[in-house]
Amino acid sequence: MIFINKSGDGSDSRGFSFTEESNSDGTAYFALKGHVGLNEASFMEDLLEKAAQSGCNRIIINMCLVNSFSSAGIRVILAMYKKLKSTGGKLQIDNPSENVKNVIGLVALDELLLR
Repeated sequence: MIFINKSGDGSDSRGFSFTEESNSDGTAYFALKGHVGLNEASFMEDLLEKAAQSGCNRIIINMCLVNSFSSAGIRVILAMYKKLKSTGGKLQIDNPSENVKNVIGLVALDELLLR
């Protein structure tokens, strides 16, 4: 297993941080913390895309420490979900915070994404 801290010192000025673990079975595990707004979603999109391009066909995102989740974050997750599904893969959100559950539930994606 490889552990990579993708955000330098682990966080930006608003407390966003991101970590990744990958293993040999094609699964990538991500953990997000803090606010996921437009800038963070763009960063997350690049990293999820790199994981998919490197051969990961299953992505699990732990969001227990996400305190704010924007529509930009939903767009990124839904796009990656569709991409992975089209190739037989899967994206799941693991251990979502109450805020994430509420946002995902409001747009009726809880059945698809929550693990």
